[in-house]
Amino acid sequence: MIHAMIFDLDGTLLDTEWLKCISYTRAVQQLSPRPVLNEDVQHAFVEVLGRSREQVATSLVERFGLKTQLGKDAWKQLADVRLRFYDEILADHDLLRESEWPHNIELLHRAKRAGYKIALATMSYRDQVDRILKALNVQDQFNIVLAREDVERGKPDPEIYLLAVRRLEQHPSDCLVIEDSPIGVQAAVHAGTHCIAVATPLTRAGLVAQKWLAQEWIVYDPAKLPEIFERMIEQQKMTAVRVRFSFHLASIRYKRRSEWDKSL
Repeated sequence: MIHAMIFDLDGTLLDTEWLKCISYTRAVQQLSPRPVLNEDVQHAFVEVLGRSREQVATSLVERFGLKTQLGKDAWKQLADVRLRFYDEILADHDLLRESEWPHNIELLHRAKRAGYKIALATMSYRDQVDRILKALNVQDQFNIVLAREDVERGKPDPEIYLLAVRRLEQHPSDCLVIEDSPIGVQAAVHAGTHCIAVATPLTRAGLVAQKWLAQEWIVYDPAKLPEIFERMIEQQKMTAVRVRFSFHLASIRYKRRSEWDKSL
């Protein structure tokens, strides 16, 4: 039965995936010795959506041949330039509030009101996380907030979700993860948690193609999120009832068998 919920941040509570995409596009275009189209960077970014900063930057360096231009630690140089663009975006709180995903924010508030333990587990760094949560005014909704600094390995490794489960003092099967990307879904499933993925324009195609999560638990129409959430909760309640009933029957059979053995 579901006792706790774990939310991703980028692309889940806020459309920061698109904002990050813009910042990476500007950085690649600034550093590349050749003209680079917006669409080319955006396509490359989508392929590594949900991964850590180092993984994303390294992939883009290789894709656009920036290592020859930048030399040693090319990914760090790209990341530094990209962060300057991203910091400018994060400083605009009105833009951040306009970029929130209201259906997922409402689910967060609903879960808090219902008494679920709630964690945030994101591959963003803590300084960015704190600024975003403050801009959205949801910093008090979480029992635990985990960021990139809290783990050694980024998604799709399940480390951050396993850590969230432990900090929430739950079993993975009692936790529900809300994600948006195939990489995040893979991490949640490998952690042994339940998962609902809410598609965005950037992640829709990847969620259609992924094989880790059944399509019934992927939300392509935000209006259907409450319905799918309720179905997940009810399904887990029924599973818990069946487990308790099976245990009860097994106990009765054991008791009767013991009484029968004594009568022989």
